[in-house]
Amino acid sequence: MFTGLIQDVGIVRNIDKSLGDWRIEIEVSFDVTKVQVGASICCSGCCLTVVDKSKNSLLFDVSQETLSKTVIGSWRVMTRINIEPSLKLGDEMGGHIVSGHVDVVTNIISIIPEGDSRKIRIAVPSGYVGYVAQKGSIAIDGVSLTVNDVGDDYFEVNIIPHTWEHTTLSDRKDGDNINIEIDMLARYVARMLEISGKA
Repeated sequence: MFTGLIQDVGIVRNIDKSLGDWRIEIEVSFDVTKVQVGASICCSGCCLTVVDKSKNSLLFDVSQETLSKTVIGSWRVMTRINIEPSLKLGDEMGGHIVSGHVDVVTNIISIIPEGDSRKIRIAVPSGYVGYVAQKGSIAIDGVSLTVNDVGDDYFEVNIIPHTWEHTTLSDRKDGDNINIEIDMLARYVARMLEISGKA
């Protein structure tokens, strides 16, 4: 489990596509000696398993299934990646519960400056509109955010300067694809309502 509070912005240093799956090397700024092979790391919203490491980098194998369901297939060498190690028992819950399982890939409609912040409007595929609620939580490329407004086919979030400067959201532009993970509680409530409606 994760909180959606980004601890580092890593950089893709190599992508090896010769193995069938992709092996991606991501350089990070934290001490990789404290990361065990087999550990789960949230990489721009995707929970990936560390399969190897070097002096300053972590290596991940990414299956074709993951490539088809996330934006990882668009990563290139020098792409910046939001990084969050998994929670440890006793860690502070500063964001919301994030599983690292991407629900849907969608796109940014617009990024509009508002004071020192940015308002980002994001398209919502029709099957997911019911999961997004005003003042609810959502994870965008692994970043825990609060939904400010919801329309028929979009939602909006406000990005304060700190979040803009310390995540890869500042790399994004209109039309870019992003990973979305809906709030876990919203998913379970919707499922309970579905089941109770069939009873």
